[in-house]
Amino acid sequence: MRIDKYLWAVRLFKTRSQAAEACRNGRVFIHEEAVKAAREIKIGEVFDVKQHGVKFTYQAVGVPPSRVGAALVPQYLSDLTPAEEKAKLTAQRSVSAFEYRERGAGRPTKKERREIDRYKEEDIFED
Repeated sequence: MRIDKYLWAVRLFKTRSQAAEACRNGRVFIHEEAVKAAREIKIGEVFDVKQHGVKFTYQAVGVPPSRVGAALVPQYLSDLTPAEEKAKLTAQRSVSAFEYRERGAGRPTKKERREIDRYKEEDIFED
């Protein structure tokens, strides 16, 4: 099965075109080499996918006949991502949680926008 089709079938990407774009942009790796969307994936092969600044590592356990439901994904894909990489993702989410607004909360007030801007400016200059 093509790698772009596999990534879509095991729900790592919402659409197949997004999976193909990730391959085109060099965000999918097998043996530390960027792969093209047409490359065939083999059972037992380990591959990396860069998303949101985090390098996720997976192993192909099986080849699905087509897109599978979320409950069936573990039959075809094994997550080997180290805990340190997953910690990066939670750290990013905690930083961006400051901007997150609950659904139905409406637009931020002028005061809230100023606080958000102040927070972003402090974050930029701390590095």
